[in-house]
Amino acid sequence: MRRALLSVTDKTGVVEFARGLAELGFGLLSTGGTRGALAEAAVPVTEVADYTGFPELMDGRLKTLHPKVHGGLLARRDDPRHLAAMAEHGIDAIDVLVVNLYRFRETVRRPGISRQEIVENIDIGGPAMIRSAAKNHHSVAVVVDPGDYREVLRALREHRGHLPQEQLRRLAAKAFAHTAAYDAAIAQWFDCERRALPGEPYFPPRVAFAGEKLQDLRYGENPHQHAAFYGIGEPSPSLAAARQLGGKELSYNNILDADAALALALEFATPAVVLVKHNNPCGAAVAATTTRAFELALQCDPVSAFGGILATNRTFDQALAQALVQSGTFTEVVVAPHVDPAAVETLQQAKWGPNVRVLDLGGNPDLTMRHRFVARQVSGGFLLQTADFPAEAARERTMTKRAPSATEHAALRFAWLVGKHVKSNAIVLARSAGEGELHTVGIGAGQMSRVDAAKIAVDKAGERARGAVAASDAFFPFADGLLVCARAGATAAIQPGGSKRDDEVVAAADQHDMAMVATGQRHFRH
Repeated sequence: MRRALLSVTDKTGVVEFARGLAELGFGLLSTGGTRGALAEAAVPVTEVADYTGFPELMDGRLKTLHPKVHGGLLARRDDPRHLAAMAEHGIDAIDVLVVNLYRFRETVRRPGISRQEIVENIDIGGPAMIRSAAKNHHSVAVVVDPGDYREVLRALREHRGHLPQEQLRRLAAKAFAHTAAYDAAIAQWFDCERRALPGEPYFPPRVAFAGEKLQDLRYGENPHQHAAFYGIGEPSPSLAAARQLGGKELSYNNILDADAALALALEFATPAVVLVKHNNPCGAAVAATTTRAFELALQCDPVSAFGGILATNRTFDQALAQALVQSGTFTEVVVAPHVDPAAVETLQQAKWGPNVRVLDLGGNPDLTMRHRFVARQVSGGFLLQTADFPAEAARERTMTKRAPSATEHAALRFAWLVGKHVKSNAIVLARSAGEGELHTVGIGAGQMSRVDAAKIAVDKAGERARGAVAASDAFFPFADGLLVCARAGATAAIQPGGSKRDDEVVAAADQHDMAMVATGQRHFRH
């Protein structure tokens, strides 16, 4: 008789799958709650303890860690020595293993959970069985995903109780990825705990990442590149957890740009709208309403905004949708903490409306999600850094003879936050429209020289540069970049300071009666 062992935490579909196995002539072994569910459904099943002749011990910590279980999984059916050992010790072959693991990640997130409860939810027997079965995948089918039950049963029926080798290999690959992700979650929890101890280094000697595929994408940055979207398994509001309420399928570039737009929008406490194109803001504003913020943001660079991304830190409501439609500005993606269903209907009024991808995050991403490590792959490895959220607020100091006015200072702080999200070298020109309204008028992004970034920002702003303020993501290495802004009519600037030529830069600002503030912090974004 062929045998299957079933021991699952997620019992979705397990009764139907077990019944299908029994109908194919499999003898069933099971433990604990899984055995109870099968017995209650009148599916014939044998308790693992009865099979091994060894009772569960230590509150269930010890039940499947037994030679009759692992021998049945690991024995090579084509090796006479293995077969002889099985016969000598009364070990039966186990041909199908159905296991998924304790809910460790869900347990960690439960409010008020104790450390002891977390540790008890570190599964030992499950991963051990999965690895044994996956190692011996030539002979054993290991099923860790309830989504595979139907296909596995279909194949078993079609191939007289056996699975094709290519399917066994696919199942084994998924099984090892499953245990790797599980171990990564445990390692990350221990690392967070370790990091809180005095004297511990911030980054551990080894790190592990795991992702769960959310969807295949049509292509990557270009049509000849393959791409997929992975989540990290967190249930809190994020792009990975967003509901798409309309539009075409998301692309790789859509997701990158939506992330950039959302990150900037969430910087502000007041209603904000951000427009992004090719991972750079092309307009940003805060105002009393998102509709007004959109109008101001769009004025910055309406040509670049066409075909871009819109993000807001408030509900995407019908009024904002109406303003977007009336502007005639086609938007690839709209992303917001919440989306009013009426807003989606309003978008349909535009000829391009049905194509707009509308993403509802289901809430504001919490600080834990926004402050995670940032990883970037390089040849032969990857770089890991903390997110760009300084532990201490910038200690501003006035560098020039004239200090900024209250209106200038508000615009400077706004431009400084926008500049943090612009590719380096970055120059942002912004101004106040009164009554708390702040908006960009020109953005120079991603230039090899700071003076060129300033020229682009000034060119985008045109006459609006007169009376605006300027933000530079890093210090001015020469006075030339500042002078471009000053001659265009900018009245104040904010920058980190610290250049060897700070005196020259300050002198140039004083010459043009500009106020200039140093932050002591820079915001490179490569």
